[in-house]
Amino acid sequence: MNKPTVLPTDYIDALPLPPERKGALRETLPEQPEEAFVQLHHALAEGAPAAERPDDVPLESVKSRIEMSWPDSLGRGEQFDTDELNRTTLKAMPRHSRSSMYPEAWRTNPVARAWDSVRGRKSTHRYANAEEQRQEDKWRHVGSIRRYILLLLTIAQTVVATWYMKTILPYQGWALIDPMEMINQNWQQSVLQILPYVLQTGILFLFAVLFCWVSAGFWTALMGFLQLMMGKDKYSISYGLNGDEPINPEHRTALIMPICNEDVERVYAGLRATWESVVRTGEQQNFDVYILSDSYNPDIALAEQKAWMELVRDVGGEGRIFYRRRRRRVKRKSGNIDDFCRRWGSQYSYMVVLDADSVMSGECLTGLVRMMEANPNAGIIQSSPKASGMDTLYARCQQFATRVYGPLFTAGLHFWQLGESHYWGHNAIIRVAPFIEHCALAPLPGEGSFAGSILSHDFVEAALMRRAGWGVWIAYDLPGSYEELPPNLLDELKRDRRWCHGNLMNFRLFLVKGMHPVHRAVFLTGVMSYLSAPLWFMFLALSTALQVVHTLMEPQYFLQPRQLFPVWPQWRPELAIALFSTTMVLLFLPKLLSIMLIWFKGAKQYGGVMRVTLSLFLEMLFSVLLAPVRMLFHTIFVVSAFLGWEVVWNSPQRDDDATPWSEAFKRHGWQMALGIVWAAGMGWLDLNFLWWLAPIVFSLILSPFVSVYSSRSTTGNASKRAKLFLIPEEYEPPKELMDTDRYLELNRERALKDGFMHAVFNPSFNALASAMATSRHLKSDVLEFARDRQVDQALSESPAKLDRDRRLALISDPVTLSRMHYRLWQHADKYHDWFDYYKSLKMNPQAIQPKP
Repeated sequence: MNKPTVLPTDYIDALPLPPERKGALRETLPEQPEEAFVQLHHALAEGAPAAERPDDVPLESVKSRIEMSWPDSLGRGEQFDTDELNRTTLKAMPRHSRSSMYPEAWRTNPVARAWDSVRGRKSTHRYANAEEQRQEDKWRHVGSIRRYILLLLTIAQTVVATWYMKTILPYQGWALIDPMEMINQNWQQSVLQILPYVLQTGILFLFAVLFCWVSAGFWTALMGFLQLMMGKDKYSISYGLNGDEPINPEHRTALIMPICNEDVERVYAGLRATWESVVRTGEQQNFDVYILSDSYNPDIALAEQKAWMELVRDVGGEGRIFYRRRRRRVKRKSGNIDDFCRRWGSQYSYMVVLDADSVMSGECLTGLVRMMEANPNAGIIQSSPKASGMDTLYARCQQFATRVYGPLFTAGLHFWQLGESHYWGHNAIIRVAPFIEHCALAPLPGEGSFAGSILSHDFVEAALMRRAGWGVWIAYDLPGSYEELPPNLLDELKRDRRWCHGNLMNFRLFLVKGMHPVHRAVFLTGVMSYLSAPLWFMFLALSTALQVVHTLMEPQYFLQPRQLFPVWPQWRPELAIALFSTTMVLLFLPKLLSIMLIWFKGAKQYGGVMRVTLSLFLEMLFSVLLAPVRMLFHTIFVVSAFLGWEVVWNSPQRDDDATPWSEAFKRHGWQMALGIVWAAGMGWLDLNFLWWLAPIVFSLILSPFVSVYSSRSTTGNASKRAKLFLIPEEYEPPKELMDTDRYLELNRERALKDGFMHAVFNPSFNALASAMATSRHLKSDVLEFARDRQVDQALSESPAKLDRDRRLALISDPVTLSRMHYRLWQHADKYHDWFDYYKSLKMNPQAIQPKP
């Protein structure tokens, strides 16, 4: 019963060593089993300082176990270091060179801002010299004129459309309503008289707001079309560059990728493809890579560390590719970037922020650096990422839409905004020094759902950069920037939930002192991106209510005493059709202009003229089906944000990211019911009005079916075989995307799952986790007691019941991890449930046996 279930020879067999070396280790084992593991680690340590406690002996052999597991990742041993207590560590990051980065408190009170202005406390803009100021003044004046034109066009178009809408509404006795008369007469009579006009007033107001929103998008796309058709833009940030200008070696660039519990295999596949593309340009000496992890899942954390070792080995990235997992996850992604800037930002002139799904070509990255070099007033230059890489029907349709329509809107944004533009948080280059000085984000004051740490940090950082006098540009004509989209509608809506809350929070900064008017408008458009949904829903609800009133209530023909002529309800179908047609033109003409641009420039990469045109009409149908669904979800998101509701959305694990029927009906069932009730009610009330509502109600009825079928890779691959929704990145994939797919397949083959259990049992991964553990403390009796208690409590429980936070704490401390490793192997008979659980896991031989 007390016989060990695991022998020291089993530990030797788990080491990635050649047979002759394993045989030599077996010969060193003493006959007494209780001393075997101590002697084994002494032998592996090869003269390393001896541990004070027997259960700390695994710390002695950390270095040798890593060397035998990843010999080509260590730069001839230069990657090793030791902490204050002489425990082995890996130099996963360079030495600190700290900078001060602190936020300025937000001042949103207009009275306080006016007082600051009176006292002379104004925001000061920075210019390196008078010539730079003259250059900036030139495009600033052009941008101001363009934006005044946009404002004039949008308002004029909205006024005309609203006037038409007013004449279309049936009740035209607005001028005859006398408030005093309403007060003096019976309240029921007053309600009957005024209710239709209250509904019409609400409809008219909502129509004006929504039409203005659509009009702004139309003029943006139209100017983008003209810009792309002309093909030459002297105000482009890339204007005048040849692409072969030398890069100043003193101006180094950091590629930083903040990640948090991401798909490890995809992250490192894209990062490897990006780095190898940089190497092919011959400019790799000017770049370093930083993987900045906030992952709190211990299994993912260890998988990241293993993948980093393999990436360094595969590309020879010693001293160029770094990895860090933060102990304190403060302010999410923006805090992760701020932490990098404080510790290592002073070593770099620029940084390129990457998302977990980002892929960028070396030419794109060096192009961004050259733009920064040529434009010393630029603080942020945002590339225009192209969506690609997904196989579901939903994602392929969205990829097609962003690839076809996106260039028009991106070029249009540049046309109106110039150097006061957007920053989308990734695939962009940032000048580090002004970012450190001006772009730290203070939490929003107060309490409630719109207070605390800023969620959508990118728009705010761009606004702060511009407030400090630095330009924010979109390099809309720079190729080689890629990203991925959510695979299905529900995953996209989960992302929209976060973005909605973040954009609503940002609107609190609308009145912050010093913000440029363009960035105040950016905050407003960010809000309207989601607030337009409840406004549209209210517009439809009021229109339905007006139809109910018109059908079920007797019209009030006389609104005043002694009124000579009745006020008849009027219907102007010809004007209604004209206004509806105009609105459809504003909505769909940008799409037609996009396809015309492709016809002019060549449709071969989109499957040819016929297929790209058919794809366009199918995408338009798809967007019509999805628009009402998004409207209702976004309405819930906005309302929940204002009311402080916590929306919990835990989707089940699913293969190929396909939405199960149960999940679809859970999320869309109420929409389907609403569509049925709405359609039935309008059909009974007025069949003619139902035709106007048909695109809305039938889209809601079909929403579960559209959500499921569009989430499947089978339907997506079928459309790919038919060359529908084809994009250039699929027709002729760039090398970076092909490499990403190839490396993703390789990473899947050697993927590490259940990383915590491997860190506890496997000699190689235990050594890796110990060397990269972040919780390193000096000696303390209290700490030693706490560590022993932590290990005892963990081993007294089943590993399946050990929660995530406790697992993370164990792998974060090299001492507790070493003691668990020792006790499990030394006293295997006492912890057979741990060994049984470990053996029950599905093992991947390519993952648990590192390449020797």
